Amino acid sequence: MDQPEDLPASPLKSLRVINWAQVRAGQEWIRARGLSLQQAFVLSHLAANPGAIQRDIARATRTTAANVSGVLRGLEARELVERRFENGDERSKRVFATDAGVALIAGRDEAMAAADESILAPLTESERATLQALLDKITAGLPDPGDA
Repeated sequence: MDQPEDLPASPLKSLRVINWAQVRAGQEWIRARGLSLQQAFVLSHLAANPGAIQRDIARATRTTAANVSGVLRGLEARELVERRFENGDERSKRVFATDAGVALIAGRDEAMAAADESILAPLTESERATLQALLDKITAGLPDPGDA
């Protein structure tokens, strides 16, 4: 829930603004490639885990197998992924990002690093170190969302 604009500034409100800028940069990068967030996530997962099965993709993307199936159909239509039968067994399909799919998402890490650098540009190196130390202190006792 957003706070009314007349309330005093708070560190957590500032962190929300920073997070929003990061999210927006990521969304713009994805949109420029004609992908949805889910499609970009699946492509990234497949680039890092070639030959994944649909159930593993669903687990990694924290969604259902049915949803992943729809995402894969869209990516297949654009020839960004392909499904292959494993050892001729039609019940067991492995999913691979194609060269075109890998090329489409290449540079994401660099783009996000550039966005982070833009956000942190007003700070000196010393201020960045202090900010990092303070954030480390705050997050030390919080669960990592990547562990969920």
